[in-house]
Amino acid sequence: MRLPLSSTAWILLTTIVLMLALMPLDPHLAEWAQDLPEGVVDFNEAITDFGTFGWMIYGSIFLMIVAFIARRTAQGETVRQRARTVRSLSAYFLLTIGTASVLVHGLKFLIGRARPELLEDYGAYSLTPFAGEHVFESFPSGHSTAAGALFGAFAMLMPQFRPLFFVFAMTIGTSRVIVGAHYPSDVAAGLLLGLWTAVMVAFLFARQGWHFRWGANGWPVSKTAQTAAQDKPQ
Repeated sequence: MRLPLSSTAWILLTTIVLMLALMPLDPHLAEWAQDLPEGVVDFNEAITDFGTFGWMIYGSIFLMIVAFIARRTAQGETVRQRARTVRSLSAYFLLTIGTASVLVHGLKFLIGRARPELLEDYGAYSLTPFAGEHVFESFPSGHSTAAGALFGAFAMLMPQFRPLFFVFAMTIGTSRVIVGAHYPSDVAAGLLLGLWTAVMVAFLFARQGWHFRWGANGWPVSKTAQTAAQDKPQ
């Protein structure tokens, strides 16, 4: 049995370091975001909801249904194999995003940090645990967690494009600060929570032999990516 303890430790350490670095800057950066040009804010409002859990979950379920139907009705083995691949990929995304959603909403409820819109009344570090109200659900950022989970999953599947996925996730996270929904530390925690979930689910899948196998470095490697690399002409 392989346990991703070192991976968990590194992500946890990174989260703590970023929290300590960003929290003193939270109120200043929140005020700075409020003074940005209207065009910048409008652009970020247009892209920020790409970080919602809903479309990711429904999209994964839809692909699983399509893959199930394709496998049942397919005549050739190649089509069945591709349908199995789509189904396992959809399951990976669904479990990653669903788990991240449960975790982040649980943490929001437990922590109860006031959002930047309450900065003048409550300050940047006010906590109201178990409030269950939207204005006290700033930490961690849900959109950032969703983006971290989605692009973290893509990064596990296609490691050659990790810098690009990092930029996409950071873009969604930064938009949450610019539209005034979260503090920077909320965003950092959300992105890393989503990434951690993607890594943990990949380890689980590798242990069960679902779409991932163990790579030479002890990390999960996508079977399709590994097969493509082996088939690539030298």
